Amino acid sequence: MTREEELIKNVQFVESALCAACQKAGRNPQDVSLMAVTKYAQDKDVLTLLDSGLIRHIGESRVQQAEKRWTSSVFAKYKTVKHFIGHLQKNKAAKAARLFDFIDSLDSEETALALNRTAPEGKIIRALIQIKLTQKDTQSGLPLEEARKLVKKLAELEHIKVCGYMGIAPQGASEEELHQIFKQVKTAFDQDFPGGERYLSLGMSEDFRVAVEEGSTLPRIGSRLFATTLEGL
Repeated sequence: MTREEELIKNVQFVESALCAACQKAGRNPQDVSLMAVTKYAQDKDVLTLLDSGLIRHIGESRVQQAEKRWTSSVFAKYKTVKHFIGHLQKNKAAKAARLFDFIDSLDSEETALALNRTAPEGKIIRALIQIKLTQKDTQSGLPLEEARKLVKKLAELEHIKVCGYMGIAPQGASEEELHQIFKQVKTAFDQDFPGGERYLSLGMSEDFRVAVEEGSTLPRIGSRLFATTLEGL
């Protein structure tokens, strides 16, 4: 099997798993979009999937690295929806505002104001508020109730449109625990974003099935897409 065939098979496997999770939950698979987390992937692998037309939403977590990749002539020709999914420092806000369509990890009013102030004229940046779902000190995000308050604070910004939540589940959580955690976020999401353009980004390579069953619309998949083998997927 060539590397191209392997990568395409990986995407097809993930898409099939997403559809199965939607079917189990009685959801329309068209309501779920796959985000390919490209931050650690080799350029040639990302290009292979871009050429295949199988990925459109991409996720990066380092502004400098993403800028180098996506402003290059090789990558700039592709029509992608670029998501920033790492912790955004205020001093990187201007670059992030120019490069990304979405900031999925917003967790402070100060950073939101910096993005709003430095955004290109006429650009609307979609933002998801990151909810902290673990007790780890190194984990970014806000407790759920604080996140919900921030949504209201940012409602009137000219260049920022808050349209959902993002969360990273605790490592090692049981399937039952994951269901409970994701369900709680989905309840808040439905209350705070009852209609219109909205995104719930829950689930990564290890827990995306449960996340989709509980309502995630934008799971973030990296290692499952760029693995060198499907063994254990």
